[in-house]
Amino acid sequence: MTGPYILQPDPSVPGLSTTVSGIDQNGDPVETRVVTEKPLTLFLNSQEVVTMMTIGDHPDLLAVGYLKNQNMLADDDVITDIDFDDDLDVVIVRTERETDFEEKLKKKVRTSGCAQGTVFGDVMEGFDTVSLPREARLKTSWLYALTRTINTTPSLYLEAGAIHGCVLCEEDRPLVYMEDVGRHNAVDKIAGWMVLNDVPAHDKIFYTTGRLTSEMVIKTVMMGIPILISRSGFTAWGVELARQAGLTLIGRARGKRFVTLAGQDRIDFDMDPGHVEEEPDRNRRKGSVPAR
Repeated sequence: MTGPYILQPDPSVPGLSTTVSGIDQNGDPVETRVVTEKPLTLFLNSQEVVTMMTIGDHPDLLAVGYLKNQNMLADDDVITDIDFDDDLDVVIVRTERETDFEEKLKKKVRTSGCAQGTVFGDVMEGFDTVSLPREARLKTSWLYALTRTINTTPSLYLEAGAIHGCVLCEEDRPLVYMEDVGRHNAVDKIAGWMVLNDVPAHDKIFYTTGRLTSEMVIKTVMMGIPILISRSGFTAWGVELARQAGLTLIGRARGKRFVTLAGQDRIDFDMDPGHVEEEPDRNRRKGSVPAR
């Protein structure tokens, strides 16, 4: 039974999007919603780490998730405070343990993620040691229920587009839905929520609207989540890494259709696709409307 979200997008929040006037293909005036983006500079204690472009919601979750996914927060680190200054667009994560990542910050690799995602060079060293739970399962009835619920949830994507969404799920229940201009930011927000709420990963499913790239696979594996689903397609390296890590990788999940290229043994085919409706047109983005 599909339950309510713990956290989900709220397109009505002021500042996340704005109305812009223009003209359409016929030269007629139109008004359209566009997402906003602004810089957020992250500090870990006294060390400046990175400046990210983000829509600006949940800076605390984004900061903690980014640090966790970059291996800059250890499992035994204790976060003592998270300070956010809205005027300066600065977030500071403070820990009991003294940190110094000057050398680590020099060794980073730009990824294919939107908004210039980065991963630090030693993340791949930890990737090879992760063991994902083999007992995790995905029923196709859960998959169909999840895609139907997620794709009909009010979101900035449906209001304005130009944004990525990621959803943490358990069985057929979507739990936390985050959006941002870069899919890596949306992932990090969910990772931050899991850290701050001490949420286990072994029984979770991760859904993304974006491509199944190497970055998405690496972050999902490093978070300890055994199943990754997308409505979009794959990259070859993403598939290779998923197979190496034992991650179940499902793409092109729309309506009754999906393709699995890694970890097929976790899937229980408990529902006939013939009983699943195709995705309706109303799930597509609203787009521009005539100006009044």
